[in-house]
Amino acid sequence: MALRSARRSKRRTDEAQRPGEQSRPTARATPSLPADPSLPPTAGWLLRGKDGRLSAYAPGAEGVLRWTETRPGGPEWEGPQIFPAQGVLPSLGMAQGSDGYAQLVGLRHTHSADGELITDLAMAIQYQSGRPMREWSSFGTPYPKSKELSDRIGRPSAAVDTNGLLHAFIRNAGGGVCGRTQHANGRWGSWADLKGSNVLGVPAVTLTDAGVMEVLAVSKDRVLRWVQETPGALFTRVDDIEASAVPGSLSAERTGRGRLTHFWREAATGTVQAWREGMDEPVPLGGTGGTGPVALLRTPVDGHDCTVMAQLGPDGRPSLAAYPTEDESAGAVWTTTGEPCAGAPALAIDGTGRVVLAAFGADGTLRVTRQKAESGLAMEAWTAV
Repeated sequence: MALRSARRSKRRTDEAQRPGEQSRPTARATPSLPADPSLPPTAGWLLRGKDGRLSAYAPGAEGVLRWTETRPGGPEWEGPQIFPAQGVLPSLGMAQGSDGYAQLVGLRHTHSADGELITDLAMAIQYQSGRPMREWSSFGTPYPKSKELSDRIGRPSAAVDTNGLLHAFIRNAGGGVCGRTQHANGRWGSWADLKGSNVLGVPAVTLTDAGVMEVLAVSKDRVLRWVQETPGALFTRVDDIEASAVPGSLSAERTGRGRLTHFWREAATGTVQAWREGMDEPVPLGGTGGTGPVALLRTPVDGHDCTVMAQLGPDGRPSLAAYPTEDESAGAVWTTTGEPCAGAPALAIDGTGRVVLAAFGADGTLRVTRQKAESGLAMEAWTAV
């Protein structure tokens, strides 16, 4: 498809601050973003709240940065606002359920009173667009009695199930995968050992439209996979996918009834590959030379069901492509747009139904382009927030 570019509680109904919420910080014009290329970026940092407004999140040098549309569809935004997140840097996992709450998870490194480094996992939640976030709270590690093992765990990924429960997954100290679930009363269940070995990077978790979760993780020459039989069931390890994938490049999209299509980068070339249950092998979709995970969005384009993809292209600029959903044989043509950016770009549908592509400039500025009201996937000129 041708692309064109022109350059867990009750919902709050009042403005009172919830107990435990961080007070609203002062906006800053020029935030700084971590620039460590060894750390995996995430493509899931652009979320739409229940009121239709988009919010963008990023880990910054002083805490979590957040930008929020002033009204659904923009074009004005407020922010960035800074919410202190001591030690929960420089990467975040993001999740959102049907309630619209934004839930953030991160690997935290802090120091005790005697200067000892403490490693744990922490989460924070934002109930409504533009409102303060609750303070970060720890949910520990699988190794509460071993500092040495806790120091070896990986960064978390997260998903919210159909009951609004938060699930977090990590690479454990032994190279397998562990998961933990937060119950409706706010307490966390026991850590579950999903097993596996030689896991590299961050596991990826996605829900089907039926509420069944799938967890994938990259190993040396294969992609490991765990699935649930039914929503809330224990995970079962299923056959590995024979593929050499780049760690940190996993992402997935709901592409059919009860089906997910998974995407990653082929290790030798960086080419984007797609795979779902029933395929004999992954299908290449171009994007060669790009880096990081692919942002995904399923939406109609000119009346056709399409999967839209965005990546950090080989020249460091955002790159966009689309193809008919589940018709990988049609191929995808990638179009580069905008200026060089940091991390992975993100995709979302705004409150007016338009596709939004967002990226962070090398200077930390949030940059946004929206779909034009014309045929194809034509995008407006980029704007700096």
